[in-house]
Amino acid sequence: MIEVLRTLLESSPLLALFLAIATGYALGQISFGGVSFGAGAVLFTGLIIGAIAPKAAPSGMVGTIGLVMFVYGVGIQYGPQFFASLRGPGIKYIALATFAVVASLGVAMLLAGPLGISLGTAAGLFAGSGTSTPTLQAALAAAGNQDPAIGYSVSYPFGVIGPIILMTIMTALVKPKFSPPSQNVRLAELTLESGDRERTIEELSTTLPADVKIVAVRHDHVNAPPVSGTKLEPGDGLLLVGSPSSIEQAKAFMGREEPGRLSRDRANYDVVRVYVSKAAFVGKPLGDLVLPDFPVTISHVRRGDLELFASSDLTIEYGDLLVAAVPTGRQAEVRRHFGDSIKGNAELSFVSIGVGIALGLLLGMIPVPLPGGGTFSLGVAGGPLVMALILGWLGRTGPIGWRMPVVANLVLRNLGLSIFIGSVAIGAGSPFVQTVASNGIQILLGGAAVLLTLVLIVLVGGYLLRIPFDDLLGVCAGSTGNPAIVAAAGRLAPTDRTDIGYAICFPSTTIVKIIAVQVLLS
Repeated sequence: MIEVLRTLLESSPLLALFLAIATGYALGQISFGGVSFGAGAVLFTGLIIGAIAPKAAPSGMVGTIGLVMFVYGVGIQYGPQFFASLRGPGIKYIALATFAVVASLGVAMLLAGPLGISLGTAAGLFAGSGTSTPTLQAALAAAGNQDPAIGYSVSYPFGVIGPIILMTIMTALVKPKFSPPSQNVRLAELTLESGDRERTIEELSTTLPADVKIVAVRHDHVNAPPVSGTKLEPGDGLLLVGSPSSIEQAKAFMGREEPGRLSRDRANYDVVRVYVSKAAFVGKPLGDLVLPDFPVTISHVRRGDLELFASSDLTIEYGDLLVAAVPTGRQAEVRRHFGDSIKGNAELSFVSIGVGIALGLLLGMIPVPLPGGGTFSLGVAGGPLVMALILGWLGRTGPIGWRMPVVANLVLRNLGLSIFIGSVAIGAGSPFVQTVASNGIQILLGGAAVLLTLVLIVLVGGYLLRIPFDDLLGVCAGSTGNPAIVAAAGRLAPTDRTDIGYAICFPSTTIVKIIAVQVLLS
């Protein structure tokens, strides 16, 4: 039976890959003592398949494509937050991760003698514990032999599984509580105080905070659009939208809040929610949009799970959900105007993706000289990630919009993650078994020691530094590097901060690992 299975899998590497993905995801949903591995379980099933059928490993290009898809999606989505964090706590996160990486290299170097292994093998233990293929490539070039590959094949599975287990244990011990996402937009219905003087909509708007907009007015017991020349009297109602703090400021000097006063009456003025799915609107600031020839007041925009204030400079993206006040009965016209197709959530420009990834791969190929000789490069992981962070931050360059809908981005990332983990695990299955059998327990223990040094310094040090726990898990994932780890961190801390921490630390630690291993072996 095993022989038949081996023949079948080796005759179709793609079958082996997708079998590993399917069984891995199924296994990842099972909780073992409160611990589940999610996408990380693809590593287990891939190793088993690789051990059974050594020739079933897909071409290395397959895993590389998956890796590039994942890191590019992460960079595009979190580019703005990455650069914003560099002005805040990001420098501290990078410093902690860098210290942990250098310390783990020191442990690998010190263990070489007692374990009876070469420095090249120790460098491989370091590269594998940090799950860094660019570091392995640099170590192989510096060592001039295959010793680093031996250490890498042993410690790589630990490099993926170990951080997930340690993060899960620490989460169980700390029992962190995560605040719900802060509210970006708030709607409020106010009644003008009786002592207020008569003012026009235009005059009143100038007294409001910059991030507060009048969406509708109630005058003479009728809801109507906010026409600038309309004169408001004490007792009239206003529907305002803005940030929670600014709404409170408006309440302080305008009037009392009366929920439901405007929203209960839909006879003349109503709300429509419409998806942007026409290319003509994408990439344009909200203030430049051509609107229908009747009153349409866009109050806010829902993008993924975020609600954004509809400022005039907010750039529209595919899949944005516009929330607008319009005359009753004209909702269908607004939907036709913007497209209102759910397909907008899946629209993306393959021109921008192709150009962006190509630029990232070119960046990853650039050799950067090291002090004392030698060079390093960001490789196929670091280059696309760094480029995607920059492009995601820019948002648009001339006619090319770099960002993509959140839903499409998630599909791209998750598909890439699955392909990468499955492909690498199948390829590592046979070398892992052979290395363990021939070199014994000492290399296994060495890999575990290097990994524990890296992860514990980050987790314990970050906890002592009072880094927010969801940020800390992201820093840990970025320090170790494998996409499965950041996926596990996202399950343990259901906020977007884990991805941001990963995006902050992964590029910098990749560079540090490449430089450090070349300095060691030179």
